[in-house]
Parts: sequence; C-alpha cells; structure tokens
Amino acid sequence: MDKRYLKRTILKKEIVSDHLGETRPFQVYLPPEHDMDQSYPVIYLQDGDDYFNLGRLATQANRLILDGQAHPFAAVAIPVDKKKRTSEYAPHGERNPLYLRFFAEELVPMVERDFPVAASVDDRVLGGSSLGGTVSLHLALTHPDRFRRVLSQSGAFLPPTLDAIRRAESLDGLEIYQTVGKAESDVPTHMGSLNLLARNREVCRALQEKNARVLYSEQEGGHTWGFWQKDLPQALLTFFGK
Repeated sequence: MDKRYLKRTILKKEIVSDHLGETRPFQVYLPPEHDMDQSYPVIYLQDGDDYFNLGRLATQANRLILDGQAHPFAAVAIPVDKKKRTSEYAPHGERNPLYLRFFAEELVPMVERDFPVAASVDDRVLGGSSLGGTVSLHLALTHPDRFRRVLSQSGAFLPPTLDAIRRAESLDGLEIYQTVGKAESDVPTHMGSLNLLARNREVCRALQEKNARVLYSEQEGGHTWGFWQKDLPQALLTFFGK
C-alpha cells in the first residue's frame, strides 16, 4: 500500500453539551495537504470510532483523494456510548430528541466554527450504519434546512421512520445513498430479529414517493463491518467524487 495513504491528520476535540448533560469527545479527519484557510465539504459519521477503526475511513479517504477520484473532504467521527446507543439513535429512544438537538444545535456549529469545513447545507453529509443510518435520516427529516444528504448503510429502520417520511409534504431536496446486504433478511438484534432487507425496500419506496433522490442498492453481504467497509469508497464517491 502507498505510504501516503497511511499518513492521516486526525484531530481530537471535546464538546460540552447542555442538551445531553455531558462532555462528548469527537475526532476530525482533514484531507491530505489540507489548508486551514479552506472550507472543505464534510461528512459527519455516527458510530464514529467504528468508522475510523473498522471502516478504515481515513485511509480510504486518503486513497480516493490522492488518487484523484475524490475532491478533498473532511470527516467528523462522533462516538457513542454503546449503552446509550439505542436510546440516542432509535427514533423511539428516550434520549433521541436530545441527541438530535445536540447534533444540530451544538456539534455542527462548533465544528464549523473551529475547523476548516464548509457551512453550506449542500456540503454537509450525514452518515451511519444500522441505527447510525436511522438517526442520520431522522436528522435530515427533522432539519431539512440544515441536512439534505445522507449515507445509510444497512439502516435499521423501524416503523417510526416510515411514519416520519409519510408525514413529510415533500422530500425533493433530500439525497440519500442507501445500501443493504442481501443476507440481511434475518438480523438478530436486542429488539428481536429484523428483516432489514424488507425494511430498507419499504423506506426506499416511501422516500421515492416523496420525491427524494435515492441511490439504492442491494449488495452481497450481511450486517457486518466487512460489508460496510467494502461499500464505503463508492458511498464516499457518491458525495465527493470528481
């Protein structure tokens, strides 16, 4: 592997959240040869530690940028306490409203103030896998003026997601990259076995009925980081490709 791919700039930061009542760490990836006076498009990733460690996001992003396939972009990795993950990420979770407010009202403004990332709605992408994809879509549904681009890998969509989509008058400003594994028809979770393949098909149809732009694909794979890591380059090129 080209050694340039492995030279990564990842900055660590903390944010004190009034909404969550706690201090949250996060990390910011900056592209190779970045200029702190520039404003780069940015992807905000739920389960951020996993995307960096298991998805190999920084290395994959470096390769796409250095090989000339993608425009330089930044990435913000937001980790989550696994014990609070469902409460914060699932639409029926007790802390979900607080997490949505934290993300939109505290985290994004701080990142745009302190780092060289663009503050335009067209330059923000929200991303996540499983429930991370779910909460990313709900952020866009709740704040369509701030978030219009979503990357969802194997979204763990629940009935409240379909309800929220159907309540929307129009989603013609929403763009979503939505993938799911063909083997995800019986995924064991703490909420029981979920047919995520069928649920993603339902969500795709509902989004299209509301005029969202959906790039949907079913691929070989299961509910694993092996699948999501392999899919990640195409997902990133969808939003940042040349």
